[in-house]
Amino acid sequence: MNNLSEVKNVVIAGGGTAGWMAATALAKLIGNNLNITLVESDEISTVGVGEATIPPLLTFHKMLKINEAEFMSSVNATFKLGINFENWKDNDSEYFHSFGTTGRDCWATTFLQFYNRSKKEGYQAKYEEYCLELQAGLNEKFAHLPNSGLKYAYHMDATLYAKFLRKLSEKNGVKRIEGKIEQVNIDEKSGFIKSLTLLSGVTIEGDLFIDCTGFRGVLIEQALHTGYDDWSHWLPCDRAVAVQTESTEEPKPYTRSIAHESGWQWKIPLQNRTGNGLVYCSKYLNDENAEKLLLENVEGKTLKKPLFIKFTPGQRRKHWNKNCVALGLSSGFIEPLESTSIHLIQRGIIRLMQMFPKMGITDSVINEYNYQSEEEIRYIRDFIILHYHVTNRNDSTFWRYCSKMDVPSSLSHRIELFKEHGYVFKAPWDLFAENSWVQVMLGQGLSPQNHHPIADMMSTNEQDMFLNGIKNSIEQTVKSLPTHKQYLDQYCNSKA
Repeated sequence: MNNLSEVKNVVIAGGGTAGWMAATALAKLIGNNLNITLVESDEISTVGVGEATIPPLLTFHKMLKINEAEFMSSVNATFKLGINFENWKDNDSEYFHSFGTTGRDCWATTFLQFYNRSKKEGYQAKYEEYCLELQAGLNEKFAHLPNSGLKYAYHMDATLYAKFLRKLSEKNGVKRIEGKIEQVNIDEKSGFIKSLTLLSGVTIEGDLFIDCTGFRGVLIEQALHTGYDDWSHWLPCDRAVAVQTESTEEPKPYTRSIAHESGWQWKIPLQNRTGNGLVYCSKYLNDENAEKLLLENVEGKTLKKPLFIKFTPGQRRKHWNKNCVALGLSSGFIEPLESTSIHLIQRGIIRLMQMFPKMGITDSVINEYNYQSEEEIRYIRDFIILHYHVTNRNDSTFWRYCSKMDVPSSLSHRIELFKEHGYVFKAPWDLFAENSWVQVMLGQGLSPQNHHPIADMMSTNEQDMFLNGIKNSIEQTVKSLPTHKQYLDQYCNSKA
């Protein structure tokens, strides 16, 4: 149903990372003729553990003209060059999924094809030696390089990030109202949300509502009954327990992801502390044993009590329903393995701004928004499933289930194409580029059987010069970089 009333009043239900990201972007970038109100309660805690990000956040911050050093100092941030996966392929293996690219492609094919030929001919260097971000990460080095020569993201305190964005939002005219939502009032004729009534009795009317109420989905689910697609048969982890600890070492410029018998553990270094957590499957590990396992595998004194989070992997059947757009956890959740949660908030906000229904909400815009959102999240879903499904681990019921489960046909096709030919083709809504798929597929134990014939066009001598040139250039660049800690200290030392 189309509603052609002009959208003047935007109401954001809930704060946290999602709410304040939406408020900041809308107010600063398209909000001149909008009244933006954010409702949140200090009594309702946010999840606040999303401490790792991916490079597109830099673009979001540039749009908002955020000063990077000031932001990083305010949220105790460190730089992130990728994720080190430990014990995923089998019990004593590790590999690094980095940002950036590996080697140099040619017009017809990718660097992997040249590498595959060299490997068959006995060349000893590893694929990872041809990626600058990966080598800088492993050597714990970092600096800003000319022409964005080093692709990076951040580790940060998500609670402080929400506070940082709140200040920016309020400077740009966003009105914050403190209070708990008691009732969502629906127009009987259109089915649209008319207003929110708070416990205090205050009623807030709006034309467009953004649901940032987390897993509860107070608007999108409790009021509009949108429905939910459950993906737990592909992504069996449904719990997390998180705890903060004192730092025991200099912060590494990467996230650690350590596989355990029934899930995996994260370790995220901030300037002032370390974020730790265990993502696990409640069918195979109960909460008490999960907490025990996590606390046995962290370093440093714990700073807070462990926080438990329950979730169902999947997505809402509609990300935009009637006059309500769900962002963040209210729209769905995969799991934090590849740090995509904040990115999906960002994408939802940008998509909403691109299609903002200033002159009225129409089905055509809602349908396009939902199509794009669903396509994007499905590619991310497949990429996460890949980590669990392609493994040699069979040491627990959990891993035996993951390795034998049926996977989406879209993923099984990509796996077969890579196994047979080493081909990865990026689809339009796929967040992860060829380099990401290749690094994870190789790391999890897939090895292409063939290489592209163009790789055979080089003589052995030309091939050696080509490969060694890339490798030597990366080695020299990494040698010239300061340590991650040195760079943090001089660029954005936290006051907290």
